[in-house]
Amino acid sequence: MVDFSDFDTRGYPTVDVRTGYAGWVDTYEQTVEDAMDLAVLDRLDTPRWAEVRRAADLGCGTGRTGAWLRGRAGAGLVLDGVDLTPEMLARAEARGAHDGLTEADVADTGLAAGAYDLVVSSLIDEHLADLGPYYREAFRLARPGGHCVLVGLHPYFIMAAGMPTHFTGADGADVAITTHVHLVSDHLAAGLAAGWTLVEMREAVVDEVWIALKPKWAKYRSHPVSAAYVWEKR
Repeated sequence: MVDFSDFDTRGYPTVDVRTGYAGWVDTYEQTVEDAMDLAVLDRLDTPRWAEVRRAADLGCGTGRTGAWLRGRAGAGLVLDGVDLTPEMLARAEARGAHDGLTEADVADTGLAAGAYDLVVSSLIDEHLADLGPYYREAFRLARPGGHCVLVGLHPYFIMAAGMPTHFTGADGADVAITTHVHLVSDHLAAGLAAGWTLVEMREAVVDEVWIALKPKWAKYRSHPVSAAYVWEKR
């Protein structure tokens, strides 16, 4: 197992996921760039978003991914969201993209088994100490023929930048949220062990769009920054 502490160059004080996202909620939307995750989802060939009729958004946060998905699936979509942090769920509720919202761990959602065409998660895997429980729960939720799409930070970028997921608190101090490094092979091993079949994978690199957003990232030009995994339940 790769330990993020071997790469950490920031040394920020670190808090757990629920505490961190509760503290980040007011500025989260202004901090996270669509290029990190939504732009990667846009480039996927699978699934056919417009054909998704029931989806589970695990780690739904403020509802960014849910709103994106509703914009592509249309009015017929039934969308359930799950998140660990009440403050993030309150923002998602205000956004209105989800039909139901549940406060729960993504590895133990309490949602109905075999009920979903799609299980989708964005920017959560670095907070999971073990990928296995997530992939097993997603498999339980998906119907036969359904898909799981997970997009997040590329492990290479986390290691090269030495930067944990973090935010600036109300007092102006930077705070890290518990961050784990999962190699691409870790995702493949966990997904396959849970019963999934990998049908697509995309990797995004730091390009001119990213450098325009974050000029300090010019030194990471052409380095992998995001990865998306698309699984099918066969």
